[in-house]
Amino acid sequence: MPRIVGVDIPKEKKAFVSLSYIYGIGRSSALKILNQAGISQDIRAKDLTEDEVSRITAIIQKDYRTEGILRREVGMNIKRLMDIQCYRGMRHKRGLPARGQRTRTNARTRKGPRKTIGAQKKKEAPKKAPVPAAEAKKA
Repeated sequence: MPRIVGVDIPKEKKAFVSLSYIYGIGRSSALKILNQAGISQDIRAKDLTEDEVSRITAIIQKDYRTEGILRREVGMNIKRLMDIQCYRGMRHKRGLPARGQRTRTNARTRKGPRKTIGAQKKKEAPKKAPVPAAEAKKA
């Protein structure tokens, strides 16, 4: 498995598919990277030479934010939205959809499993112990 920017990419897949296993690089970015490096799109990851891997790594490090840096940046952006208490931030805080989707029905992915609220019995007042007949007459 070739290792590019700290990620082991699958060797049996084509190079552009393997590059998309890196967080922050999708299919179109992977194709652009291969074109910049002068590598065929049809080559498999196991057939990449050390020189080609180093060219790909250099391009990614120079032009793209990937893995930990990108995850941290996305997290900080969401945290900033929550701190300034804007609408999107409040939706993130409450675990609801932030991009205008309906929530009356169909928001189970964000809301999580249903919390069923069923009919509940009212709690009865604690019963007093029966008073023996002899004491009842005294009172």
